[in-house]
Amino acid sequence: MSIEKSTIEKPVIDIEDFEIDSKETYRDNPLLKKAGVKIEYTQEQVDEYIKCSKDPVYFAENYIKIVNVDEGLMKFKMWKFQKEMIRVYHENRFSITKCPRQVGKTTTSVAYLLWLTLFTDTQNVAVLANKGSLARDILGKYQLAYENLPMFLQQGVVVWNKGNVELENGSKIIAASTSSSAIRGGSFNLVFLDEFAFVPNNIAEEFFNSVYPVISSGKTSKIIIVSTPNGMNLFYKLWMDAINKKNNYKTFEIHWSMVPGRDEAWKEETIRNTSERQFRQEFETEFLGSSNTLISGYKLQTMVYRDPVVIHDGLRIYEQPIKEGVNESKSDHLYCICVDVSEGKNLDCSAFQVIDISQTPYRQVASYNSSSITPILFPTVIYNTARLYNDAYVLVEINNNPQVADSLHADFEYENLWKVYTGNKKPQQLSAGFARGIQMGLKMSPQVKAIGCSNLKTLIEGDKLSVCDFDTYSELTTFEQQKNSFKAADGAHDDLVMSLVIFAWVSTQQYFKEIVNHDIRKQIQLEQMNQMDENILPAPIIDDGLENPFEIMGGDIWEVANGGDTYASFIRERLNNL
Repeated sequence: MSIEKSTIEKPVIDIEDFEIDSKETYRDNPLLKKAGVKIEYTQEQVDEYIKCSKDPVYFAENYIKIVNVDEGLMKFKMWKFQKEMIRVYHENRFSITKCPRQVGKTTTSVAYLLWLTLFTDTQNVAVLANKGSLARDILGKYQLAYENLPMFLQQGVVVWNKGNVELENGSKIIAASTSSSAIRGGSFNLVFLDEFAFVPNNIAEEFFNSVYPVISSGKTSKIIIVSTPNGMNLFYKLWMDAINKKNNYKTFEIHWSMVPGRDEAWKEETIRNTSERQFRQEFETEFLGSSNTLISGYKLQTMVYRDPVVIHDGLRIYEQPIKEGVNESKSDHLYCICVDVSEGKNLDCSAFQVIDISQTPYRQVASYNSSSITPILFPTVIYNTARLYNDAYVLVEINNNPQVADSLHADFEYENLWKVYTGNKKPQQLSAGFARGIQMGLKMSPQVKAIGCSNLKTLIEGDKLSVCDFDTYSELTTFEQQKNSFKAADGAHDDLVMSLVIFAWVSTQQYFKEIVNHDIRKQIQLEQMNQMDENILPAPIIDDGLENPFEIMGGDIWEVANGGDTYASFIRERLNNL
């Protein structure tokens, strides 16, 4: 059903309402008609009903009433952008709206939901918000608007309570908090998500994993997402993906200046009474992370996330392992996996990062996090991933549960498990050997965390470590300074970031530098020698009467080794055998 913008007309008459008997009201509420009541319409009422049924903007503009703080119950005086907002809802299956505070988004949305349930039969609508109380408040505004409709526009009421409404045309609307189980098992024609940016990221992701099967059950089902920005979270991702045409959401943006009466003087007054940062987020609708984040705000805003090439049970792969090496039997491409093990409380996650350490800048090539993985199963996930990535080096944090590291060592007999030396009261040091003072993983101490955080900042801001995983990026935007350390902001998680902190600490260790530098040096030497072989001209032999001749290669003079082989070839062979 399309909206004819040019044909919207005001009612030419003042329509008188019905008077119905108290027996015909819903539970003695004189403002509600109960189901099964039959009434006769005047021709004017029929005409108005038809106009309203064809155009949600006309309906909202002429029949929705709101409670104003100063004026009490009054007609909804719609602004231009509110009318356009309804049109976006109506004409698109998926829509996402970014808006400031105090622009009437809830009233506008309620008007459309009311229109849909009144004039379309058997509509199943879910109103979800970050808190159940907020969702019920939205339903309360729906009920207020419904009660103040003229009777000729009402459907008979079957159910009317704080959590759900059911009408005699078969349409239903429920209110609940946004969670993975909110609408599981149901079939919905429309899901309305209010203040979606304030839903914790893990809950938001779990919700979407469950809601899409519900929505996809119908070809015309809708999802409407409305929110004020609140950092770089799933709402931010959906919005940016919509802007970049990576999903099917229609974007609609409201700026504070679109509200009549808001000018530069209003802006200055608002900033004086709040803060510039708060104004930028809540009224300029900028996506700002937490203040005092480990990684600078400027750097965070320039970072770019990518879509994984493979997603499987919490594992997101961005680059497949590179198997080609300098010889056919073995790959010289190095990876390491740094593991943060869940404490088992507050729905925190077990996580790890897979980093390509073959060259700088180091690259995040895979990422994993799960709040449901058990310490018994987690080693299997790590082992399989490590084997996939060329038997990657693995370092496990062992503060809360040494079982994971012990299992990799004892049960899987994994050879590339990094150990940590703690002897002689020295700071922890990365090690590969077995000796007194060796433990199977890293204990996250204040000192280790301080070193790791400091170096992580250096790596990312110095473009020495590239991060492409959105979940990791999102955690970085809420990883903020608290007292003398850094941790996740209230309601946020930092498991993926702490895996990077472990890697950042690892990269400061002498043993790590020896591994990486050795490999890089060998690769550079081999590449140069291979290039020399490809570019070399037929080498002239210079005979000066000495026993061993020389040959010119790449502009350099090389002595011929015993047996007629060149020194370059000799070095190449030795390198291949390392």
